[in-house]
Amino acid sequence: MTAAPPHLNRRMIETLLADWLPKAKQRRLVLIYGRYEEGSSEFTVGVAGDRRRVHVTDQHSVLGLVEAWQRHQAERAADDVLVVTTSIDDAQLGWDVRGYALGRSTQTVDRARIVAQRFGATDLDPRIRTEPWLIDALLDAEPPGGWPRNGSVLTRDAAMRALIGARLGGGTLPEGALDPGALLTWSLEPTGPDRFARLSEQERAGVADWLAATVGEVARIILRLAADGRAADAMPLGLVGTVVTRPNASPEDALAFGGLLAGVQPQVLRAFTDAVGGTIERWISEAESGGLLAAVARERVTAVAERADQLAASANLTEALQDSRFLPSSLASTLRALASALSRPPAKGGISVVERVLDDVRNHALARLYPERLRAAEMAVRIHRWLASPLLDVTSVAAAVRHQIADWAWVDRALTTLWVGDAGGHPAVSQAYRALYQAARDRRERLDEHFATRLASWVSRASSNDPGGCLLVEDVLDAIARPVAGRRAPLIVVLDGMSTAVATEFGEQAAARGWREASPRQGERLAAVTVIPSVTRAARASLLAGTLNVGDQAAERGGFTAYWRKHRRGAALFHKNDLAGQAGHRLADALVDALAGEDVVGVVLNTIDDALDHGKEGERTGWLMHEITYLPELLDAARGYGRPVLLVADHGHVLERSATDKPLKAAGVESARWRAGAPGDGEVELAGPRVLLGGGRVTVPWREDVRYTSRKSGYHGGASLAEMVVPVLVLLPSEELLPAGWHVLSPEAVIPAWWEQQRASLPEPTAPVRGPGRRKAEPEPAMSLFSVEEPVESIGARVVATDVYAAQRAFVPKAPDKQIVATVIDALFDADGSLSLSAVAERAGRAARRPEFFAATLQRLLNVDGYPVLSLRDGDRNVKLDREMLQAQFGVRV
Repeated sequence: MTAAPPHLNRRMIETLLADWLPKAKQRRLVLIYGRYEEGSSEFTVGVAGDRRRVHVTDQHSVLGLVEAWQRHQAERAADDVLVVTTSIDDAQLGWDVRGYALGRSTQTVDRARIVAQRFGATDLDPRIRTEPWLIDALLDAEPPGGWPRNGSVLTRDAAMRALIGARLGGGTLPEGALDPGALLTWSLEPTGPDRFARLSEQERAGVADWLAATVGEVARIILRLAADGRAADAMPLGLVGTVVTRPNASPEDALAFGGLLAGVQPQVLRAFTDAVGGTIERWISEAESGGLLAAVARERVTAVAERADQLAASANLTEALQDSRFLPSSLASTLRALASALSRPPAKGGISVVERVLDDVRNHALARLYPERLRAAEMAVRIHRWLASPLLDVTSVAAAVRHQIADWAWVDRALTTLWVGDAGGHPAVSQAYRALYQAARDRRERLDEHFATRLASWVSRASSNDPGGCLLVEDVLDAIARPVAGRRAPLIVVLDGMSTAVATEFGEQAAARGWREASPRQGERLAAVTVIPSVTRAARASLLAGTLNVGDQAAERGGFTAYWRKHRRGAALFHKNDLAGQAGHRLADALVDALAGEDVVGVVLNTIDDALDHGKEGERTGWLMHEITYLPELLDAARGYGRPVLLVADHGHVLERSATDKPLKAAGVESARWRAGAPGDGEVELAGPRVLLGGGRVTVPWREDVRYTSRKSGYHGGASLAEMVVPVLVLLPSEELLPAGWHVLSPEAVIPAWWEQQRASLPEPTAPVRGPGRRKAEPEPAMSLFSVEEPVESIGARVVATDVYAAQRAFVPKAPDKQIVATVIDALFDADGSLSLSAVAERAGRAARRPEFFAATLQRLLNVDGYPVLSLRDGDRNVKLDREMLQAQFGVRV
């Protein structure tokens, strides 16, 4: 025995004894050529159903070995086994000792056989025997629970997967998930890469070779960085590496990146950067999902992106990477480019530049992690479009009301977001947003001034008999609620203080929840004019009584029941203190009983008005339905009982946007936005039958920045359009409840033209502008005069015909019909990749009776390998299709 004695451990000896002792008869001495790592130990092993105690000692001198055997004979039980690991040659031992030993000689160890036995195999892949490093590693790395059993033959792949799981995993790299994404995730863990770096050079090389052959050369880059203690920089380097892999990469950029990561072939680097980008995309999708792993995914993306920025800066590559989709610096650069485009006055050709830069912002992956920044950018561009559109004339109060609900309410909504701006953004971005805000406010102020002028003459004579083309707040029950009640008693929810801007959001959110909005006017959302001054005790009492009225909750309840009694219907009205249920019941029993009955039910919700009054509005940029206390439960109950719903306000509101905390000093102050006395700058005097307070004559401000009392989050009582125009949303759980002659409104029908990007009106760029994936358009081939145009199959039809789609569909039970999916894809594609959830449901028909479920099914069908081809945005209200990713994942082209 000339080879160095192998190192043995307890598990190896247990394996050997399990194989040898059944054939040892009464032999009690086992000599093994090797070194025992633990010096000496005692344990028991199972032999033919019995337990034998084993004593192991490591002896490398003849005298020590003989003494150990003699002591064992004298002190141990008759069936105890002594195992001696030794490096002494048999010739030196002599027959006095060898005669007692198993096989009468020192046993040599077949380490490969031990490996097979530790995996429960009877044989192993011959290639394993040719790789001593692999055998040594498998013997050394066996986990506490033992190796997995993989059948009668241990293959090299099974052995490598098990070894990698034990050496590198620690739970972060399970052997069943070996792919580039798993390795990249592993590279960010502190323990796995450190353990790899501590392996022998031969084992590191063997693992790297196998992973490169199995996963791709990406693995070799990651493991090379791990061996150098730089594993945490693998993904950041993958983001920076795009500076080299793009078509217009310069030699200077390649040289600079080589200082960060040298010696990588271009095709390998491209595969590496693609793998990193794909992994980041998946993490961003996880962060957007809001699940348990959302916070972890967000932290990972942020850490990798910020480190990539640091590496880029260290190599002077920040400017070269301004078109990256993943770096914070490139997102900031894109937002600055947007600010620059927005700062130019709207002109011919100017809007198209803004739209293209907005596309770059939307296409930036990190924008999905900062939806508030993306929302601010989108609102800024929308205001830019509105400022470029013709200004509608305020020819009458009725015209102003129609324009407010159809157009200017959306301006108010956008301005609320724009006021908050881009938190933490560049000063240039904030300045551009501020300038846009002010330009739009100036324009809105002129509209309010014109409206106030028309209002002064209209209010002196307006009444239910002569409304001047307007729907009056006291006529909402007559004109709207009664027709709706024709088939099923409605639930009338009064959202105190809901402005038309807030109503635009609630309309979208209700549609996303499966409600159908209805109106007697095709394509027009309903709105009414409230009373003067636009305060709760006059406006709400008039709304609920169906006639001009002033009073408290008792007056509201009495007026409501009296109105419906007059029309031979029972009715019940519930205020804030009537709504809370007992433990386990969100809504009060009396309210639930009323909803289950046949009477008209009215509920007053004060959340919005309370938030304004108590300063809780803060920097809010919008409202979500679930933020309105009891509203989600009421809507669910109404749907359950098949009731239509009226969401209506008694008045709107203006928000506090003043730079000063001092109110306007004036005489005759009665409330924040109305007083008695002669009007001054920004005010108008109103008198007539609709002026219910102040003796029929009041002075009210039409400018939003005028108030007479202490600072709050918002106010009402004045004569601005935002306060005077009352939104009325009629929501149906089923179109079967649609009143005769009425129409269903899709969300798209009520959106003004400037709100959404109109690509058809934008000339295509002749050269890349900014951002990835933009190429110069190819000239269209000339068409022969006599050629016959072949019918072109739609993009949706081609997608659902692919093998990729078939593979996805196999894992989706009860998948919708292919034609339905194709129709939805085509609709999204034609709409620039974005539609409301309700619009998608309309395209899908009966297949989308549950819109949220249908959207989730579409995601499972289209999101190949977790890539976000289809996603839900804006609180699951809108569906977004990534058109480029769809084409790439399914291998189709327009």
